[in-house]
Amino acid sequence: MRVDSGRAGRTAMIIGGTGQIGTAAARRLAADGWSVLVAHRGRHHGDTELVDGDVTSIRLDRDDTDALLERARGHDLVLDTVAYEPRHADQLAGLAGEIGSLVVISTGSVYLGREGGYLDVVTGPDDFPDYPVPLRETDPTVDNRERTYSPLKAAMERRLLQVEGLPASILRPGAIHGPFSPALREWYFIKRALDGRERVLLADHGRNRFSTSSTANIAELIALCAAHPGRRVLNAVDEDDLSVAEIARAVYAALDREVEVVGFDGPPVDGLGGTPWTVANPLLLSMAQAKVQLGYRQPAGYDEAVASAVDWAVREVRAAERRQEDWRALFPSIAERAEADRWFDYAAEDEALGRR
Repeated sequence: MRVDSGRAGRTAMIIGGTGQIGTAAARRLAADGWSVLVAHRGRHHGDTELVDGDVTSIRLDRDDTDALLERARGHDLVLDTVAYEPRHADQLAGLAGEIGSLVVISTGSVYLGREGGYLDVVTGPDDFPDYPVPLRETDPTVDNRERTYSPLKAAMERRLLQVEGLPASILRPGAIHGPFSPALREWYFIKRALDGRERVLLADHGRNRFSTSSTANIAELIALCAAHPGRRVLNAVDEDDLSVAEIARAVYAALDREVEVVGFDGPPVDGLGGTPWTVANPLLLSMAQAKVQLGYRQPAGYDEAVASAVDWAVREVRAAERRQEDWRALFPSIAERAEADRWFDYAAEDEALGRR
């Protein structure tokens, strides 16, 4: 086993290294002198900021356990951005005693509301969980046999924490934002700004709050966990705790535009006034433990962090347009959600705005 406790010669392997979190972590580690091995399944966007760093890219199917373990052994840090269920924890258990630090990305959606509900089973505002504010790592998490996102992530967490000799840090982000995002929530406001929409209609007057997570801030936590191996669970969210209205203004400001927020009482009506951050009750995570355990300090506020995501998204859309492609081809999952949730039904919005 090779684990270097000094600064020189430190090595990291990132599983799912070309996604939004993996890319941000590779940038952060390479800038600090790490040698980074980026493992992916064939989708490689070629981040230009990594050209001058000691970063190597390989193709790897994470379901090939033998290949995964062979590549991962001996690294000072292994970051798994795509672990999803208990069998992935079982794979990673093979690294006990073989690596310096393991960091695994989970999700803030593992938390239970006071009445026992969780995000996967929400059908509308009436059954949205009532969470403690803020949520702390010691609060209860979902524990059942349902094979949906949150129960599987929570089961993976429990399995990992049971492995002896494995210094696993589990991070729970909220609504993730940053360059290279496949689920670009900010597009809800970016497209409006690009389309010249100067007013935005928001349910509950845009007061809803759902913890956001900048990939730059997550990367900082990853670096701290690498420097301080241990067995822990930490929330990984921005400390800004912005409302939906404040997010709207921040995204518009990143495009040098202003927006007038027009709010109304109550939840969205036929989809109107709803956004990717609109929740019936606040879902806010505490960062106190990261500060206590690791001395974490947020490197980027929301306004600064979201500006990089907005810049990346606009450049990608403009490049697609030069290829005579629509934004829907560039962000298919976003396009599907946008259609289902009536994100850009401007005619209906204008009618509603005209009544106010």
